[in-house]
Amino acid sequence: MKEKIPLRTQRNCRWAVRARVKPHGMDMENYLPLLQTTSLFAGPEHPALRMCAVVRSYGRGETLVQAGHSNRRVGVVLSGTIQAYRPAPGGTHLPITHMEAGGVFGDVLGGSSLASPITVVAECPCEVLLLPYDLLQPGSDPARQQVLQNLVRTISDKYFLLSRRVDLLILKSLRAKVCAYLLSEAEYHHSMTFTIPYSRIQLADYLNCDRSALSRELSLMQRDGLLETYRSSFKIMDAEALRGMVL
Repeated sequence: MKEKIPLRTQRNCRWAVRARVKPHGMDMENYLPLLQTTSLFAGPEHPALRMCAVVRSYGRGETLVQAGHSNRRVGVVLSGTIQAYRPAPGGTHLPITHMEAGGVFGDVLGGSSLASPITVVAECPCEVLLLPYDLLQPGSDPARQQVLQNLVRTISDKYFLLSRRVDLLILKSLRAKVCAYLLSEAEYHHSMTFTIPYSRIQLADYLNCDRSALSRELSLMQRDGLLETYRSSFKIMDAEALRGMVL
C-alpha cells in the first residue's frame, strides 16, 4: 500500500499537496533507461544518486511547485505531463512551458534563495523524481560532478529557450507570432503535422494576445491555404510562406 505523506505547507498558504511517496529503490530500476536519456542524468549513472532521490505521485491538478514559495529540489518527470505557468493579475495564468516524461524542472529555481515566480501543476496523474538541490554541490564523486555539469548545461539550454520566447513576444504582428510559434513546433516534432500542448485559450495567453483575435487570425490563415487546424492539431501547408511572414 502506498503511504500518503503530506508535504509541509508554509504560513498563510492555502494549497496543500498530498503526495504519494514510493520507498527508495521501488520501481527505480524501471526508470533508469528514461533517466539516462534526460539532460540531467546523461552519462554514467551512480547508485548513490538514486538512493538520495525519491519518486512521488501526483494527481491531476496537484501542485508540485507553488509561486511565492521557495523550491530546493530538482525534478524529472517520469510519467504523465506537467505545466508551469506564471500567475498574472486578475487570476489569469501565463503559460511558461509544458513537460512530458523526461522533462527536467526546478533546475533554475532550486539554486536560488528567492521565492519561485511560477507554479508547476500536474496536468494528469504523473510520477516525478525529486532530488535535493544541495546534493548537486561540487564534490569528489565523479558521478556527482557529471550531474553538476549536466545541470549547468540544462540551465544554459533553458536560457536560449527563454531567449526564443522573448524573440517571439517582441514580434509586432499577431500573424508573425503565430507563424514563428508554429514553425518552432514543427521543428520540435520534426513534422509539419503536429499537436501543440495548449488549448486555444492557453495559446492566446502564451502569445500574449486576445483569444478572439487569435481564432480570427488562424481562420484567415486556413482560408489562405497556409495551414489546416482542428483544436490543438495543426498541419503547415506552406512553410516557406510562414517563414516569410516572420521576417
